[in-house]
Amino acid sequence: MAIHIKLIGSLLMILAFVHMIFPRYFNWKEDLKPLSIMNRQMLKVHAFFIALVVFLMGLLCVTSTNQLLETALGKKILLGMATFWTFRMLIQFFGYSSEIWKGKTFETVMHILFSIFWVYLSFIFWKAGLNF
Repeated sequence: MAIHIKLIGSLLMILAFVHMIFPRYFNWKEDLKPLSIMNRQMLKVHAFFIALVVFLMGLLCVTSTNQLLETALGKKILLGMATFWTFRMLIQFFGYSSEIWKGKTFETVMHILFSIFWVYLSFIFWKAGLNF
C-alpha cells in the first residue's frame, strides 16, 4: 500500500504544477473579461488554492507515508482524502457536461484518464484508511 500512497503523492504534486498552464490553455484572459473584477480574481485565487491543497496532499503522501498508514490520525487523514477525491470523482461524472469532451479526441482521452485517476485515488485512500 505504501507504494500506492507514494505514487499518488507524486502524481498529485505533478497535477498541482499542471494548474500553472490552465490560464493560458483555457484562455482565461479573454474568457474571464466579461466577469466583474471580484469574480475574475476569486476564480484565479481559488484555482491557486486548489493547486496548493493538491500539492500539499501529494507532499504529505510522499513524506509521511508510514505515519498515514500506521497511526490513528493518519487513517483519519486518509479517510478525509478518500472523501475529498470521491466527491471529485463524482463531479467528473455528474458535474461536468459531456459536451466538454464528446466528439473531441484530446478532451475525451483526458476525461477517461482523469476518470480512471479519480477512481484510483478514491479506491486507494478508502482502502488504506479503512485497512481493507
